This record gives sequence, C-alpha cells and structure tokens, in this order.
Amino acid sequence: MIKKLAFILSIVIINACALQTPVIANDSTGNDEFEIHKLVIQMNTRDPEIQAEVLSNIVNVSKYYGVDNVEIELVAYGPGIYFVTKQSEFRKRIESLMMQDVTFTACGDTIKTIKRTKGIDLDLIDDVVVVRNGVPRMMDLQQQGYSYLSP
Repeated sequence: MIKKLAFILSIVIINACALQTPVIANDSTGNDEFEIHKLVIQMNTRDPEIQAEVLSNIVNVSKYYGVDNVEIELVAYGPGIYFVTKQSEFRKRIESLMMQDVTFTACGDTIKTIKRTKGIDLDLIDDVVVVRNGVPRMMDLQQQGYSYLSP
C-alpha cells in the first residue's frame, strides 16, 4: 500500500512540476539571422522634429533586427526633399546611416518642380538615389514585401 501511495504521489508531483513549467510565446524578436526585414519610410515634411524622429526610428529598427537583417529605404519628396540635401541639419546622421547600408532616395519629379518653380538646383547629399517619382517608388517597394512607415 505504501509503494502504491508513493507511486501516486510521485505522479502527482511530476504533473504538478510540468504544470509549473513556463510557456514562452514566440514574440518575434527578430533574432532570426536568416530573415531580412524590409522597411520603406516616407519623408514628405520639412518639420525637423519629425525628421529627427524618423532617424531615431531607423536606428531603433536597425538595433532591434540587427543591421545585417534589415533593409531600409527612406523616400523623400515634396517638402521632405530638403531632408536629403547637403544643407540639411541632419546631413551627418544621414551620411552615417548610409554607411550602414540605409538607402536615401529623392523624388526626381520634386527636384524638377523646385527647379522649374523656384529656380533652385538642389544639392543632394552624395549617394542619395534619385528616382523618377517618390510615391510610385514606395508602392513598388511595398509590392516587394517592404513594410511602410509614414511619420
């Protein structure tokens, strides 16, 4: 009888311990070293607070997933085009992010419009990519699996 009680007690203890084992949900922390996360960011404002926030978002996303696991492209158009010029107050930060393979793109239509309407030739930061039109560029990237961020 004692052996039977000891056996039952041990089964109860084993089951109780099994119930106490924490279950950890997959929180998608982005540590999958083989998955590339893609993000396209819209920059259509000249507001320096929003521009600073976007740069912080880029840094945070890169840290979260790891710079080797993320592709980020910022597309500047409209009033946001000045963000990617050599006169931008964020030039040094942008150039630093470019060295970490973040792509900065400028809308060619916006550049042409500023030239035509204001007579200004924009001096873009070196290595800024010029595309024909910014909004279709963002659409194309989304069709390629990029997530979209609009500040």
